[in-house]
Amino acid sequence: MAASSHNSTARAILYAFIANLGIALAKSWAAWLTGSGSMLAEAIHSYADTGNQVLLYLGLTQAQRPPDVEHPLGYGKLSYFWSFVVALMLFSLGGVFSIYEGMHKLSEPEGLSHLWIAIAVLAAAIVLETGSLLGCLREIKIIRGARPFRAWLRHTRNAELVVVLGEDIGALVGLVLALGFLSLAAITGNPVYDAMGSICIGVVLLVISVFIAMRVRALLLGRSADPETVAIIDAILAEQPGIDKVFKVITIQFGSDTMLAVKVKITPGTVIETAVAQINALEHTLKERVPNLTWCFVEPDVED
Repeated sequence: MAASSHNSTARAILYAFIANLGIALAKSWAAWLTGSGSMLAEAIHSYADTGNQVLLYLGLTQAQRPPDVEHPLGYGKLSYFWSFVVALMLFSLGGVFSIYEGMHKLSEPEGLSHLWIAIAVLAAAIVLETGSLLGCLREIKIIRGARPFRAWLRHTRNAELVVVLGEDIGALVGLVLALGFLSLAAITGNPVYDAMGSICIGVVLLVISVFIAMRVRALLLGRSADPETVAIIDAILAEQPGIDKVFKVITIQFGSDTMLAVKVKITPGTVIETAVAQINALEHTLKERVPNLTWCFVEPDVED
């Protein structure tokens, strides 16, 4: 399960990297040729997205490092850290720069030329970005299984896929906006529409970056396992013989790995050897049936 999730995430990142790099180069050429602020904002956005994919893959690989003395629970949260950095880059290099460029073009309008080239590049970029988004959605479907998409998006602990999805959606919306405003500029001959397009693209990127940052922030603080995993744990505890009562269940997500701490009351009168055997059997069952359960701690007690 962990390997499948890792492979799906890596593939989604690769789709986005290839698409964004090609689109960024084409947009740069079109921005230089046309003098379009919207196109320049889109080019910077695509370069930022390309760099973001490198950071996401870095986080994905670093999170797989085994635990050591100073990090006994491993490096899983590194994936959340790099995802948060990506959100900041989307905010600064993407959103803020696009708005700045748009405001600059509004205060000092410049003539546009060869707009048909920019429009052709944007149309091709929309096709490529759509392919990247569909690839991301395909990998998400592999991971979410039968769960509805909205439920997966609300509860997933996979920060990298959330970031890639947000980037792809933001890029596609930005491309459509750039195409629309550049078309207006070409039809009317008024470069103000191009500047307005840059500002609108920036606003879209700011909204998406804030959404991603808020989702990743919760994971950085320490979030429980998703509800589906918690439900499996509860079901196992309920059917386990020898447990009289469950006082507390705590789960914490570390990247693709989960830590579980359980406090239980063993059936009164159970001898210590039997209790130890029951706890060992419970831990074995939990690790066998709960996906990606890496650490499991069961504490027997008589009260909470």
